[in-house]
Amino acid sequence: MMNPDSGGKPPVGGASAEGRPGGKSRRRRRAKRGGKPPAATAPVRGLDAAISTDAGRPGSSEQSAPRKRKRRRARAGQAATRAGHAANGEANQAEAAAQAAASSVQNGAAEQVAPAKGPGRRRGRGKKSREGRSLQGRPLTAGQGGAKPSGASKAGSRHGHGTAATAKAGHARHGHAHGERSKLPAVPDVLLETRRRPHADDLYAALDLGTNNCRLLIAQPTRPGQFRVVDAFSRIVRLGEGLAATGRLSDDAMDRAVEALKVCASKLASRQIRKMRLIATEACRAAANGEVFLERVTRETGLTLEIIDRETEARLAVSGCSSLVGREARSVVLFDIGGGSSEIAVLRIQENRSSRLANHITHWTSLPVGVVTLSERHGGRDVTPAIFSAMVDEVEAMLAGFDCPAFGSADEQDADPEFYLIGTSGTVTTLAGVHLDLPRYDRRKVDGLWLSDAEVSEMQAKLLSWDFQGRASNPCIGPDRADLVLAGCAILEAIRRRWPARRMRVADRGLREGLLTDMMADDGVWRRTRGRRHAEQSARGAAEMHR
Repeated sequence: MMNPDSGGKPPVGGASAEGRPGGKSRRRRRAKRGGKPPAATAPVRGLDAAISTDAGRPGSSEQSAPRKRKRRRARAGQAATRAGHAANGEANQAEAAAQAAASSVQNGAAEQVAPAKGPGRRRGRGKKSREGRSLQGRPLTAGQGGAKPSGASKAGSRHGHGTAATAKAGHARHGHAHGERSKLPAVPDVLLETRRRPHADDLYAALDLGTNNCRLLIAQPTRPGQFRVVDAFSRIVRLGEGLAATGRLSDDAMDRAVEALKVCASKLASRQIRKMRLIATEACRAAANGEVFLERVTRETGLTLEIIDRETEARLAVSGCSSLVGREARSVVLFDIGGGSSEIAVLRIQENRSSRLANHITHWTSLPVGVVTLSERHGGRDVTPAIFSAMVDEVEAMLAGFDCPAFGSADEQDADPEFYLIGTSGTVTTLAGVHLDLPRYDRRKVDGLWLSDAEVSEMQAKLLSWDFQGRASNPCIGPDRADLVLAGCAILEAIRRRWPARRMRVADRGLREGLLTDMMADDGVWRRTRGRRHAEQSARGAAEMHR
């Protein structure tokens, strides 16, 4: 190894001491090893001062190599720190620019954002105020949003927690590498339509003013043949009270109905309905002052109701229950026990089933008797087995005049084991609720329920064994129906005797559902729904292929 005091060329790879005469004495080296600085050495202030002082000091070749390595490392670390700060500042400024541009686009602002200050200015530390400004400068333009974001921003975008501006900056950053592959296909308008919230134009409304109830239903079409209920209303008004005796609607009954219709008018006014149909049935049909009452309804509520005939009522009942008629069914008798009349339709379904089940009606009838009229004639509060039998006989006599071939006999049931009854009325749903022993009526458990012939007979016998208070205390009957339910059971019993069936299906639906189904089918909304679903599936498939 070369003697440092000789002044020759230093070893390769060591710190250069060339041109520096002399070296440290032994005393100074021992003092350095002992941690004592030489007395002649001035205090070092800063990195540059240390470099200049050490360079002019004689005899520093031994310590210059490790000391210069430390300086180089320090300079490299300082440069990396400055570069990191600069990158973070640019990334945060770019993110602020993207946010400012996104905000201006979203709010429709056309104002020009001020440009950034020049590079000669001292850069900020990447911090931003609440307004999206850098603490060291003005808002950046959208054109500077292509800078690389910081690690936190990239992590947020990667895991879905970043802002929309960060995601846009990421797409701009990778656009040059991926080219056209980074551009996702445009979403069709029809797909956007399906993802929006329900439009007011898609809403349909149906109102049924019957002899006993006033019902409203507002719904939106969903899958073919189905709809989603948006709002509903139902109130017992007893519009046909006293009609059988006087032939006119009483003032109290009309007042109750008008108050309920005001609620319906308020609900309809609060929404933009695409199409509505408001009907009145047997009470207004049979009353001498039915037309006068409807004029009062229009004057006080703004609603215009139409009185439908009995055939239309029967067809609407079938349309409302069409989803409960299975594909395997070939023969069905559907009945609707109302307050003032009862509609019965006989359906024979062939191989070519129509989309509208009402087209398969072969025979229908409308009996001028319902739960209100029958209970008023025979008394519905205290019903004995003899009174119940008299009510059944009266309805059977009405059915005897119905010109319909023998249908539902034991021989025909053997030939068609899928024959069954479908009942849509408060009477049938009440029987189902009592059969299930529900603590509170639940439509979800009742609608579509199957009851065997023996179960129906058992429920009717149980109701007949209860007095008025016992029926009123049942949560599925209540005091409003306690005097009507046995009259409905009498009508049901007459129908079962005319068309015996092994089972019966319960339908908690009726005219309102039929009105909605017909209106939606006429407008072809389900055809549009199928088209939207097909477009959505095509767009999703295209997006998957593009990825």
